Amino acid sequence: MAERLNNVIELIESGKPAFGPFLPAGSIPDATWIASSSYDFVVYELEHNAFNLSDLSLSLQYMLNRRQILESGSLAPAVTPMVRIPVNGREQSQWIVKQVLDIGVYGIVFPMINTPEDAIAALQAARYIQADDAPDQEPVGRRGHAPGNALRYWGLDQPDYFDRADVWPLDPSGEILPILQCETIEGVNNLPAILDAVPKPGLILISESDLSVSLGQKGQPGPLVDEAVQRARAVCQERSVPYGSPQVDMSNVDQRIDEGFSFLMPGPTRVSEALNRGRELAGR
Repeated sequence: MAERLNNVIELIESGKPAFGPFLPAGSIPDATWIASSSYDFVVYELEHNAFNLSDLSLSLQYMLNRRQILESGSLAPAVTPMVRIPVNGREQSQWIVKQVLDIGVYGIVFPMINTPEDAIAALQAARYIQADDAPDQEPVGRRGHAPGNALRYWGLDQPDYFDRADVWPLDPSGEILPILQCETIEGVNNLPAILDAVPKPGLILISESDLSVSLGQKGQPGPLVDEAVQRARAVCQERSVPYGSPQVDMSNVDQRIDEGFSFLMPGPTRVSEALNRGRELAGR
């Protein structure tokens, strides 16, 4: 297999957790510092911030560091850029997925994946139709093919980009990580059916804040939320599906590492105690 371009996938494949924050897109200083940080990835937040593709493009361009590329001898970014899109799963807006992938992101967080149909639509939007002899035809890809900016950003020619711009782990050599948010009690209840329909979804992001709201807890933590998180975690563990948390700090990082979470999101601070502690616990 060719060298990995998505270091988050590489970490998950090796059994190590990856760490990264949400950040708003469009800030040159934020893009340059995050690209030189100890984080493994960044998720540009377009769900609860303005949906501005020019801002996303600007951030990705200013994450590029020619010296880092030269010294590493690798096209893989040191910090992998991803994005959370604004549309909920039931909206199935393929055009937004197509637009952010054509800019060059390596992963997409899909909010509010509540049903098997939501999950299937997310993966369909993120992949091209496969070659006739490909073993992974389903879910059938729906992404339109015009990747000029993305293949330039990845540093690949068109045939190589087409081969590698598929969803992992459905395609073991894919470099695009679909991240499906399980953030309502409906999503938790339906998670077994979701994973029946999409056995290799990428990663399940178990989101406590919206889970709390869906349980009538007004965004606050508590036993009902904890129980729902553990139910979702158990389903993922049983099926060997990676899972993560977008609410990680010093109060829970030890617990989340111990529970096998492989995608951990501390707050976006230049000095993060939770990041440092998590890396220490992971032996990194």
